Amino acid sequence: MNQPRLAKKEDMSRVFELIKELAIFEKEPNAVEVTAEQLIKDGFGKQPKFVCFVVEVNNKVEGLALIYTRYSTWKGEVIHLEDLIVSQANRGKGLGTVLLDEVVKYGKMKGVKRISWEVLDWNEPAIEFYEKKGANVMRDWDVVQMDNAAIDNYIAKL
Repeated sequence: MNQPRLAKKEDMSRVFELIKELAIFEKEPNAVEVTAEQLIKDGFGKQPKFVCFVVEVNNKVEGLALIYTRYSTWKGEVIHLEDLIVSQANRGKGLGTVLLDEVVKYGKMKGVKRISWEVLDWNEPAIEFYEKKGANVMRDWDVVQMDNAAIDNYIAKL
C-alpha cells in the first residue's frame, strides 16, 4: 500500500477530477465551482488555505484528504476535514484508512484539540467507516450554510 504524501501543484488536476467524481456520487454533479487553477492558487500560495494529502495507486492519485485549520471557541485550534475522497474504482482497498490515518497524525503533530467533518446521512458505508475508526457521528446536529445567492440576498437586506 502506498503511503499518503503531501499534494503538489501537479496533482491538482487529478484532485479536481476526484472532487467532480465525489459531486456526482453525492448527487450534486453541477455543484463544483472551484477549478484546478483555483486549487493551485489557494493551496500553494504565500498563505495556503488548505493542506491536501494524496495517495497513489500505480503512480496515479486515487485518493485525497483536504483539510484546513479552524478555530473553536470551546477548543482552540481544530482541523476541519473538508473531504476524504477515494476514487470509485479503489474503494474498499484501504486508501481511506491510510488517508484518515495521515490526517489524524497531522492533527496530533499540530496539537489540535479536535478534527471534525461532515458526512451525508444516507452515506451508510462512510458513517460505518468513521464509527469503526472511533469518530462520533453527531446525528443531532444540522449543517448550516449560506451559498453565494444567500449571501447576496442577506447583504441586500442590510
